[in-house]
Amino acid sequence: MTTQGVQLIIEDSHAVMDNGILQVRISKPGGFVTGIRYNGVDNLLEVLNERDNRGYWDVVWSEAGSTGTTGTFERVIVENEELVEISFTRTWDSSLNGKLSPLNIDKRYAMLRNSSGFYSYAIFEHLEEWPAFNIPQIRIVFKLRKDKFHYMAIADDRQRFMPLPDDRLPGRGQELATPEAVLLVNPVEPEFKGEVDDKYQYSSDNKDLEVHGWISSETPTDPATGFWVIIPSNEFRSGGPVKQNLTSHVGPISLAMFLSAHYAGEDLVLKLQPNEPWKKVFGPVFMYLNALLDNDDPLWLWEDAKIQMTKEVQCWPYDFPASEDYQKADQRGSVFGTLQIRDWFLSDDYIPAEGAYVGLAPPGDAGSWQRECKGYQFWTRVDEEGSFSISNVRCGDYNLYAWVPGFIGEYWNKLVLTITPGCQINVGDIVYEPPRDGPTLWEIGIPDRSAAEFYVPDPNPKYINKLYVNHPDKFRQYGLWEKYADLYPNEDLIYTVGVSDWTQDWFFAQVTRKEDDDTYQGTTWQIKFKLENVEASGTYKLRLALATANVSELQVRVNDPKEDPVFTTGVIGKDNTIARHGIHGLYRLYNIDISSVLLVEGDNTIYLTQAIATGPLQGIMYDYVRLEGPPIPFP
Repeated sequence: MTTQGVQLIIEDSHAVMDNGILQVRISKPGGFVTGIRYNGVDNLLEVLNERDNRGYWDVVWSEAGSTGTTGTFERVIVENEELVEISFTRTWDSSLNGKLSPLNIDKRYAMLRNSSGFYSYAIFEHLEEWPAFNIPQIRIVFKLRKDKFHYMAIADDRQRFMPLPDDRLPGRGQELATPEAVLLVNPVEPEFKGEVDDKYQYSSDNKDLEVHGWISSETPTDPATGFWVIIPSNEFRSGGPVKQNLTSHVGPISLAMFLSAHYAGEDLVLKLQPNEPWKKVFGPVFMYLNALLDNDDPLWLWEDAKIQMTKEVQCWPYDFPASEDYQKADQRGSVFGTLQIRDWFLSDDYIPAEGAYVGLAPPGDAGSWQRECKGYQFWTRVDEEGSFSISNVRCGDYNLYAWVPGFIGEYWNKLVLTITPGCQINVGDIVYEPPRDGPTLWEIGIPDRSAAEFYVPDPNPKYINKLYVNHPDKFRQYGLWEKYADLYPNEDLIYTVGVSDWTQDWFFAQVTRKEDDDTYQGTTWQIKFKLENVEASGTYKLRLALATANVSELQVRVNDPKEDPVFTTGVIGKDNTIARHGIHGLYRLYNIDISSVLLVEGDNTIYLTQAIATGPLQGIMYDYVRLEGPPIPFP
């Protein structure tokens, strides 16, 4: 605690915010964070980097690649002892066409009295008459001092001492199948020799991505210091609660990701069309600094960061941002109701949708929220009685969406809900009827939009990340796709219903097979099952829920692998989940009619062929597979 109010110092090339706890230097006119002074350290950011490569907003746009968002001038928005907020604005006109993204960008930085950190947010605007273009990524990047920050924490069970960025350079590191994955062959610290470093191994779902960062190494002269990125709300992040994003990684680097196509591909690229106006507020996010005082355990800094994260979440929406585009609590509304499930095969009664995800997202169709990236989304979880409440919703038009772990499919209400200031909309009792034609004859997996319940092999000992040894997220190890051919060297996977165990006998990803001549072949999995009788003239239903797909085509055949498929997805997916060590990407559900004439009494086989094979990183992950019998006539 300090008695000093917040001060703003304007220099020729910098603006400096100082509240007596920390001091933040921001370059003029670009708005780059060039220095953070805290806890006796003159600068926590990497002083070896150029000034515009330490802390910055970053936009990847069009086909031209990446550009940091530069500014033309700074404005003092608020300046008093309780709050300083400054703005760096970049405006666009037609003379900049092809040189800069056609956006007006207003970057804001704010500091509060007695606050051990600072905030940043931005308003992006595209006017109707401006050119169409694409944005695959928007983020804030902080690059910390590599001589100080060596311990990274992104979750209670995902934290460790990290290699140095130097270890990834030629001579010390060997690039693997993707440029992000590097085998450390001659690291500065020998303890990391033989490990794989890949930033995607530290990705997290939005719902779990609230705080992450770094702890500096303690020395006799420098007590341990923590640098944390706290994201108090998901409303401005694209793709919904289970969209995966990058966090912190070797650098040492910490990110605040707002928009990315990672684990989704083209579907989550923001595409502004001709004559399409657009405006969105990203943030604020909070950069929190803490220091070790009387406690001698540096991991206390992580525990303290989690406490601060909870405080920030409880304060959302903030009351201090000065932009009129950022809506305060009294400008927002709420929606509440109950969600129940009706599945006659499981129960004659309604089932409370405990644990379901219920959300408001821009109007679309069923499941469109996971591909939505222009507006805002607001999600919550359903309690044990089926009740839900979504508060602090920005004004605007929304549809109500939901999905329930344990059940396939999507709930979507096409009724447009218009949120106005102070409104409290009761949507009443909502009933979700998951896709169901007939009784379940057999099933494989758990319908939870993830392939985590299936068999994930141990990694090749040559490609280990020690963090994920004996860890529930072992799927984050590098190169697991190569283990498929080791397990199935001569023939593809065969799963026998009633005999096989999906936790041991269903490989987590249907990948390609590398041949001796270094070409790749598609793979065909078999599901063998028995039918005691086949209903004549009946239609059976095969439900295929996919957790992800990457440049794949899934073909389904019944009892004859040489016949034309009864169903094909066509080419689907650019999720790239296999290469990026994820266990899910975009969810896809296919409901396939199988005529009884294709089935026989006794032994049957369904053939699942992933037909496209041009490389090692193509394939699909299944979420859940179910065969239903024909519909049962009700009296």
